[in-house]
Amino acid sequence: MASFDYDVVIIGAGPAGMCAGMYAGRSMLRTVVLEQGLPGGELLNTEVIEDYIGFEHILGWELAEKFNSHAMKFGAEIRTSVRVGKVRKLADGSFETTVENGDAFRSPAVIVTAGGTPVKLEVPGEIEYAGKGVSYCAICDGAFFKGHTIAVVGGGDAACEEADFLTRYADKVWLIHRRDEFRASKIVQQRLFANPKIEVIRDTVVEKIAGADGLMTHASLRHVKTGERRDLPSTGIFIFVGFSPNTGVIDGHVEHDAAGYLLTDSNMQTSIPGLFAAGDVRVQLTRQVTTAVGDATTAAIAVEKYLTARKNGEGAPAPMPMLMRKAG
Repeated sequence: MASFDYDVVIIGAGPAGMCAGMYAGRSMLRTVVLEQGLPGGELLNTEVIEDYIGFEHILGWELAEKFNSHAMKFGAEIRTSVRVGKVRKLADGSFETTVENGDAFRSPAVIVTAGGTPVKLEVPGEIEYAGKGVSYCAICDGAFFKGHTIAVVGGGDAACEEADFLTRYADKVWLIHRRDEFRASKIVQQRLFANPKIEVIRDTVVEKIAGADGLMTHASLRHVKTGERRDLPSTGIFIFVGFSPNTGVIDGHVEHDAAGYLLTDSNMQTSIPGLFAAGDVRVQLTRQVTTAVGDATTAAIAVEKYLTARKNGEGAPAPMPMLMRKAG
């Protein structure tokens, strides 16, 4: 076990984490980014990106590599294969971030950029065809399916809204829901049922995703009441059965919404002074690479100002009023 001291610890090396690392490094802060896998986050699960400004077409792993090298160029230390255990605030106002092997990282500020995880169907073919028909983001990948017949899985607001959104590209959208009733709000359901491009399949689950030549061709379905099975031709399937923010590393209460996303002020500071959040882990309208790096830019600059105030004896600035009230 070892102990390390930094000005700021950043948890997660997705787009938000690497952008925050780059800005913190440029500010001459001793910066470490802790990542349990490889740098890139969800970029590594995305085949092609066409909606990041300045890059009309770039592979996900390629953009991740550019982010990583840029952050390191300005002095950020990126440690991979490091699983964070807990982040707790100490009596002196600083933080201790412990990792799985027992090492501890001390810092007066922490930026949580651990993102979130789309809930998987966990059926055969889902992993195999990820980025080759299987998607968890309509805004990211919808444009790849112009003129196609595709499927959406889910019954909440996200599934219904994204099914409606995807009809601007696809000729037909099947919406597959395991129940008869939808959890989506009534107004969202009204738009869904009024869309002539959408056909709803109720009381049905996806059992398998299959394809040929590396691309998805169909989904195997089962009716939960009759047990009847059939194959649904589809070149794409968008899965919206839930998304879990990775906030479990924070030891202690921090304000969040009903789904667990962190509430921040306009400086990306949470309800705990010195603890900042950026990207998919916090409450926001949409979750894109562009919003992640925007959050991270603000968070890193806010951290530098926060540390300067502490150093000058001005005390730890309290968070401004949260942008949203805590749900519940």
